[in-house]
Amino acid sequence: MRENCESLNNQAIKLASTGDYTEAIACFMRAINIEKENYLLWFNLALTYRDAGDIKDARKAIQNAFEINPTNEEVVETLATICFDCGDIPSAFEYAMMGLDMNENNCRLWNTLGVLYFNQDDYQTASDAFENALVLNPYYYDALYNLRDCYEELGNFTGAKICNDKMKELPKRR
Repeated sequence: MRENCESLNNQAIKLASTGDYTEAIACFMRAINIEKENYLLWFNLALTYRDAGDIKDARKAIQNAFEINPTNEEVVETLATICFDCGDIPSAFEYAMMGLDMNENNCRLWNTLGVLYFNQDDYQTASDAFENALVLNPYYYDALYNLRDCYEELGNFTGAKICNDKMKELPKRR
């Protein structure tokens, strides 16, 4: 029986979900050998490398996904995050802004941008970004958590308490 990309992708995702990253990566590589221009295979490979702790190879894979499909918001968002994880802050900013140019209503990209500013100790700009994320999705736990931390850094303890109270109202994350 001949292997196909879809079955290899599905098998790799199952393997990665159980922590068998080596086998998952091997499946993705076999699929990519069949279909090199499939951005989704590169994207999933990048996520698997990232989850396995291999940020360097994750970046290479997500860069390939981006070169194939530079207009996919999820790819751009992941590229920004992986650049941040690699310590390449200028590129992380560039990709976050590029993603927001594509869709200014992407709350995850606003949160990513906030994290970038927070890590530059620009707490006011970070809080503005987290607030934008929460305007778009008031139930976005990560943005609430991050905004609370910004408010604490800014000395806005009332705002931090409001964020804490809202986080307690949200269902527990799994």
